[in-house]
Amino acid sequence: MIRLTLLILLWLPTLALAASGGWSASGTGASLSQRGVQASSPALSPPSPVNGMMTEVYWRYLLTGPTPAGMQVRLCSSTRCAAIEGSSGSTRGLSNVPANESLRFVFYVEGKGRLFPVLRVLSNQVMVNYQG
Repeated sequence: MIRLTLLILLWLPTLALAASGGWSASGTGASLSQRGVQASSPALSPPSPVNGMMTEVYWRYLLTGPTPAGMQVRLCSSTRCAAIEGSSGSTRGLSNVPANESLRFVFYVEGKGRLFPVLRVLSNQVMVNYQG
């Protein structure tokens, strides 16, 4: 019995590691020509089925030009959004969201009127860590 208990205790760290993982996806971004209007990127989805809950999400997006004043960006699942700051970083704002959910970037520039030049997002990328 002691041997069995010892064996189980030795395997517990391995089982914990097996229950975690990560996935990444990248795609083209959105274009935004008007202030006061939201633009959403295409969905970024796990490349294969995953089980677990998100713990931390790393992101990166690339614009064609400088960031316009008043720009706000959120990273959204189907059930929750997290405000993100800057063109790269990480957030725990999507913790406990199912890891198999797709994510979208949502871009918004405060105000009214045309944006010149048009805000174009060349690419966006996420790397999702999850725990089972």
